[in-house]
Amino acid sequence: MPEVRLVGPNGEQVGIVRIEDALRLAQEADLDLVEVAPQARPPVAKLMDFGKFKYESAQKARDSRRNQHLTVIKEQKLRPKIDQHDYETKKGHVSRFLAAGNKVKVTIMFRGREQSRPELGYRLLQKLADDVTELGFVESSPKQDGRNMIMVLAPHKNVKPKAAKAETAPEA
Repeated sequence: MPEVRLVGPNGEQVGIVRIEDALRLAQEADLDLVEVAPQARPPVAKLMDFGKFKYESAQKARDSRRNQHLTVIKEQKLRPKIDQHDYETKKGHVSRFLAAGNKVKVTIMFRGREQSRPELGYRLLQKLADDVTELGFVESSPKQDGRNMIMVLAPHKNVKPKAAKAETAPEA
């Protein structure tokens, strides 16, 4: 005769009962008999409202998806022979991305004879990393990748991302 270890609707142990008795108890309590551990000897079954259980687990899954943080990687491209003003502009973009809590992939593109002088790109990336030290740190150091040199900057953990500024019209 097949038996199950029965758990009540509030988590209390009912004991080992025959399947027919467990089904009768479930019907009397207007609940479902759900097998929760089929590999156990004897299998474990629980009296529960299965529709309510499915609804609550869907709510938990939705809440956990809402609380996840999506990592965004922004990219900034530079050239080795960049002018000082252009560099300041690009540095401003990188600072803004880091302040918003995003990672930044900085790429230096080499063309022609510039490829024979990778140290120029390396120095430029080091300078940029030093300039934004208070906002972020170097997650992956500069690496040559074909015609490009790539470095990834990540924001510091303790810096809270700044929310987008809500534009409000001045009241008259």
